[in-house]
Amino acid sequence: MSGFHDPIAQLLGPWASELTAVSVLLRVAVSILLAAIIGCERASKRHAAGLRTFILVSFASTVAMLMDLLISGQIHLLSAATVIAISIICINTILYSSKNQIKGLTTSVGLWACGILGLTVGAGLYTVSLIAFAALVLSLSLFPAFERYLKDRSNHFEIHVELSSPEHLQSFVTTIRELGMKIDDIESNPAYAGSGLSVYSISISVSSQELHKYKTHREIIEALETLEYVRHIEEMQ
Repeated sequence: MSGFHDPIAQLLGPWASELTAVSVLLRVAVSILLAAIIGCERASKRHAAGLRTFILVSFASTVAMLMDLLISGQIHLLSAATVIAISIICINTILYSSKNQIKGLTTSVGLWACGILGLTVGAGLYTVSLIAFAALVLSLSLFPAFERYLKDRSNHFEIHVELSSPEHLQSFVTTIRELGMKIDDIESNPAYAGSGLSVYSISISVSSQELHKYKTHREIIEALETLEYVRHIEEMQ
């Protein structure tokens, strides 16, 4: 950290940059507070990892960094091992639903970022930590709406559809083509075997420029939902 002078640490005083009982308490408290805010945002949307998980990941990262600094005076093995451990945790938060959808990617990356945030707090980089925290919160809270808008206007999307019987699949495909779209891939979902329904994951491309200009994915799905043999249909995220 030589050559970098943290503005917040300078404002607080020399004790904030030194490893004392008070500075350690401050860093742990800041780590828990920032992680709690991020965890609340995830928990409010009922994602895989919530408040306690984010707090524990950030807390562990902060303690690991503090231990490195106390033992060797520099970033060393504990903080590196913590990053690896967080990566393993993140992989385990990724889930696959019965609709072949991958869930938990954003939460997984959020946990990883929260772990890195804990390391910066533990290192006493208060300004860097607050900038990273602000960027992370904004990314999690503001960008999803913009991302949904872009996805809803893209030429490609994937749907989960439940038909009353397999005989209706050909009619469904024909209807999609008549609407100005084409089928890229169709995959039968074995998870619904024996349910009396024929369930498919279908990748679709909008080939009609007119359809792409005036219709969103939601409007297309609402039109397909009116077909009498369609029991359920939704876009896969």
